[in-house]
Amino acid sequence: MAETKVSFQSNGRKLAGIIRIPDGLQPGERRPAWIVMHGFGSNMTSSNVLEPCAMFEKLGYATMRIDMPGCGESEGPRGNLICLEQVQAASDALTLLAKNPQVEGDRIGMIGSSFGAAIAVYVCGVDPRVAAAISSGGWGDGERKFRGQHPGAEKWKKFTDMLAEGKRHREKTGQSLLVPRYDIVPIPDKLRNRMSHGSIMEFPAETAQSMNDFRADDQVGNISPRPLLLLHSANDSVTPTYESIEMFKKARQPAELHLLSDVDHFTFNEENPRLTNIVKEWLDKYFPVEK
Repeated sequence: MAETKVSFQSNGRKLAGIIRIPDGLQPGERRPAWIVMHGFGSNMTSSNVLEPCAMFEKLGYATMRIDMPGCGESEGPRGNLICLEQVQAASDALTLLAKNPQVEGDRIGMIGSSFGAAIAVYVCGVDPRVAAAISSGGWGDGERKFRGQHPGAEKWKKFTDMLAEGKRHREKTGQSLLVPRYDIVPIPDKLRNRMSHGSIMEFPAETAQSMNDFRADDQVGNISPRPLLLLHSANDSVTPTYESIEMFKKARQPAELHLLSDVDHFTFNEENPRLTNIVKEWLDKYFPVEK
């Protein structure tokens, strides 16, 4: 597997990525590809990036993984994840990947997990160059998601008070109010060992506000007639399962939704033959490698 480190510009920042091309391509042969987006405050070395990359590569696809702005080796204020800037970064990554002579430039899909899944769906809705999308544990409405993650009047007030304090702090000092990761996205203790090495643990309040305002729901209906696959744990203890259900309601065909009973939020962090089979059958039907 040929691996190339790459960099590209997005909103004036230098972003880092890695492109991998399957072995055995004949001269002039090109393959479809997938851009794999990492989760909230993670990076391109996380297992929920590397495992889908390995799955795609085994099936004959090229892959590209990137560090989002403010994450990993990419430039940008650390942890300042402004959703529409992440959308632009994904589109700029596609621009670079489409120029690769071993990639079918008009057959590049976008996949992400959790935060990256919301970005992947949104990008596919607004950028017609994206040929297909897969969302794993994603969300369609930031405020609705946060209400599920901070249930009850007391927890919701604490979260919204934090957003308001972030705005006041910025207006008063010109600086961002830094907020602990788990005050934004709570993760049960039992799952915290699944966090990738190098995950960001403190974020500007503007990141939480950006996520609260972000609505992949508004774009998911624009993906058709390109194919969409929504994957979610049936009992997700991080991102409410209803987020993928609501996106599916707003999607148009061809779209599929699969709820998995034997995994929790970090779907691609576990060896799961059933998940792999679901994805493979979907790829064979809608986005095959034509060797």
